[in-house]
Amino acid sequence: MEVKIEESWKRVLAEEFEKPYFASLAEFVKSAYRSGIVYPPPGKIFNAFNRTPFDAVKVVILGQDPYHEPGQAQGLAFYVPPDVQPPPSLVNISKELGHMPDLLKWTDQGVLLLNATLTVAAHRAGSHQNKGWEVFTDAVVRSLAERREHLVFILWGAYAQRKGAFIDRTRHCVITSPHPSPLSAHRGFFGSRPFAKANEYLAKHGISQIDW
Repeated sequence: MEVKIEESWKRVLAEEFEKPYFASLAEFVKSAYRSGIVYPPPGKIFNAFNRTPFDAVKVVILGQDPYHEPGQAQGLAFYVPPDVQPPPSLVNISKELGHMPDLLKWTDQGVLLLNATLTVAAHRAGSHQNKGWEVFTDAVVRSLAERREHLVFILWGAYAQRKGAFIDRTRHCVITSPHPSPLSAHRGFFGSRPFAKANEYLAKHGISQIDW
């Protein structure tokens, strides 16, 4: 696996790339792409980082797995291209927001759309979990939480909330609710106002708001 990642992230994560777990992960991912269909396309694995440099991050939205059907996964949590039918979680995000958002515009404004696992085998949700990606993305979240101030972390569902449990709430804003999945959205995602809350916090700290 060739790591094509934006320069500021390359510096911040340099130690991770040298660790034994990452070498094992890279070998696993290379083998997976050689032997079957894997999403996202190889050039998009680090798309979230390449679209939103480390110092530009204002908001982190944490997903779990990439989408695992053709044409969906582009290396950005919850995003699919405009010509692809929106998956149910994205539909529910649009319902909470009141319109179908352009997630690429979010990334240009400082929203890091980070999945915990950055690759997945076609049609097999969770197939690349516990191979090392979670260790890597834990380091990503930790580097942001420790090196930056006044970020907004949006953690939907128990998985994301566990992953962000260590974030210092006195330095950052942590917004939690049930996941937008149809299985849980009606248990408190709808009406939770994550986007308004994020902008209220950014404005309070003199940071330009996101045009959601």
